[in-house]
Amino acid sequence: MSRIHTLSDFDFALPPELIAQHPAAERSASRLLDGRGETPVDRVFRELPSLLRAGDLLVFNDTKVIKARLLGAKATGGAVEALVERVLGDNEVWAHLRSSKSPKAGASVFFDSPSGAERFEAQVLGRTGPEESLFHLRFPSDPFALLERFGHVPLPPYITHADDADDERRYQTVFARQPGAVAAPTAALHFDEPLLAALQARGVSKANVTLHVGAGTFQPVRSESLAEHKMHSEWFEVSASTVEAIERTKRDGGRIVAVGTTTLRALESAALGGQLESGARETDIFITPGFAFQVVDVLITNFHLPKSTLMMLVSAFAGHARIRALYDHAVRERYRFFSYGDAMLLERRAPSSDET
Repeated sequence: MSRIHTLSDFDFALPPELIAQHPAAERSASRLLDGRGETPVDRVFRELPSLLRAGDLLVFNDTKVIKARLLGAKATGGAVEALVERVLGDNEVWAHLRSSKSPKAGASVFFDSPSGAERFEAQVLGRTGPEESLFHLRFPSDPFALLERFGHVPLPPYITHADDADDERRYQTVFARQPGAVAAPTAALHFDEPLLAALQARGVSKANVTLHVGAGTFQPVRSESLAEHKMHSEWFEVSASTVEAIERTKRDGGRIVAVGTTTLRALESAALGGQLESGARETDIFITPGFAFQVVDVLITNFHLPKSTLMMLVSAFAGHARIRALYDHAVRERYRFFSYGDAMLLERRAPSSDET
């Protein structure tokens, strides 16, 4: 009989000191837990080329993190903090706002530059999103340009230091191209130019998707019943050339290696109709044990928060019991966790009766 998982199944004890506050000195010097075999193997990330095969296809998320965090004040003088979730047309954005009292439609909010020497005024147009959790704002000019000048790097809530120049450089992949994410596709942070060159020399090809990671990636699951959780929506695009590369790789016997859960979510979302389709659209896919994967064969991923939707995703991919064992090993061996932490290499496993 198939097992019905609940939220508690994805909890684990994590010593706080294992939450990485800063990246490794070198991107590819992070540790890599090789979880493909029966026994976990402790490796270094730059060993990755030797773990893949000629003819495999690495698929990256080429989204670019924007300086989405803004600090300022309401017209009344009360402090306000914004996290821009999505940039729209006509200089408009959707944003999360934190203040002692929420501003109403028609009000103005003022955002300061990091130096405090400049400020700009944004107009509140109203509320939107699930349960009206987002504010609809209009900026005076191009939001991307204003965020670059006035914004801060939107570090995850578990990173306790204020953003600095090192975060601006390292909380971004070396191949980031398409601006729009408010969180980095963190598994891709381990790649540097020498590693990419070594992978090419190995005969491993690469392709891109774009999924603009939203703040909802850190949204906690509050219901013990997974069926009651509503996933956040994110915009993604899979190009025709990437679809062709995937089909060619599979036809030639190669494997599709997703770099990160965001890449996996984009690819599996694009295949929900039964075959992989190119194009741009929204996804609120919620991957839990029992999910039928159609595209991805191998996953490179960081270590995720307890009780998170991403813990559920990797459990669906590699098996719930296996993920629990790998996380126990990672804690015991003092791996570094979350966005600036270490990585894991997983192969897709067909679910057994107790995994579905």
